Amino acid sequence: MDPFQEGYRAGALSEQVGGDHYKDMAIQPVEFIEKNGIRFLEGCIIKRAARHDKKTGAGAQDLRKIIHEATLLLQLRYGEKP
Repeated sequence: MDPFQEGYRAGALSEQVGGDHYKDMAIQPVEFIEKNGIRFLEGCIIKRAARHDKKTGAGAQDLRKIIHEATLLLQLRYGEKP
């Protein structure tokens, strides 16, 4: 059985440590990231964007981290200096 099959919620995907801002989403960020082979920094940006406005998210801090991670991508992958 494909673990990314629609409606599949078993094992670790049915649990979340430290809140519930991901586990009740139709598609959890980890599922999207893994299924699409997305790299680390891009994955961080996706998960923070998915949670920043949730009650258990970190609000503006998540957005500042997204900006920092995007800046890291510009520097590490494209040689742009901040």
